[in-house]
Amino acid sequence: MLDWRIKNNNIRIVKILKIKSENPYVKTIFFRDELCSLAEPGQFIMVWIPGVDEIPLSVSSVNPDGSSSVTVAEVGEATKALNSLKIGDLIGIRGPFGTSFKVTGEKALVIGGGIGMAPLLMLINKLVKENIKVTVVEGVKTRSKLIFLDDLKNLSKSERIEVLFATEDGSYGVKGLATDLAENLLRHGKFDVIYACGPEKMIRRAYELANLYSIDFQASLERYMRCAIGICGSCIIGGYRVCRDGPVFDKAKIRKIENQLGIFKYNERGEKIPIS
Repeated sequence: MLDWRIKNNNIRIVKILKIKSENPYVKTIFFRDELCSLAEPGQFIMVWIPGVDEIPLSVSSVNPDGSSSVTVAEVGEATKALNSLKIGDLIGIRGPFGTSFKVTGEKALVIGGGIGMAPLLMLINKLVKENIKVTVVEGVKTRSKLIFLDDLKNLSKSERIEVLFATEDGSYGVKGLATDLAENLLRHGKFDVIYACGPEKMIRRAYELANLYSIDFQASLERYMRCAIGICGSCIIGGYRVCRDGPVFDKAKIRKIENQLGIFKYNERGEKIPIS
């Protein structure tokens, strides 16, 4: 395990091969790296933007041509700088790190909120390949914030996947929250597992629904990360370090931290702040 972590922690310089605009605020950036091509759904990498910063990003795809990708929403200086790069520009990467989603059961409900769809797209593709029947719910505030719309529409042509959308303003799909739509599905159908990633209050509600309907649950959590290998402790939640013990947590682990989930976290200065 230690040798694996040391190998993956070495920084590699890669060239940007392709850039795809998902919406006005989000881009998917493709590159080629041998270690990243072995990433599992839910794992993340640290991306170094020269002269700016290093940030954690979920691996959003691993492709037959050997390329991988990260999907980036502009939320600060580093993500804005990363999304301003061009094909042929260089970035540094470490990883992949962390735990991954595990395939279980025969019928899955996948709930994604906004950029939280990034690690879920890889999972959805894996579930389809393994003949799991999948229902996907993507929720955003408004239509312009949707990501992977074309990918999900293409996947929905398969008989084993159903894709539904929820927007808070009703501009696309069902009006309301992703978890409201998910709750309606759970009320009228049977699922073996719920997978979730997105705003933490959404994840908390999805966890509550999993408990209510006695369903297995896995979720990818986000915390402030610096080292990515469990040393600095900046990503602590309860007794866990998200970079090492997560970012994917199962129901048993989440039960141990439910007094924090969706309630508070720590910022880069180690200050306890409420989750809005």
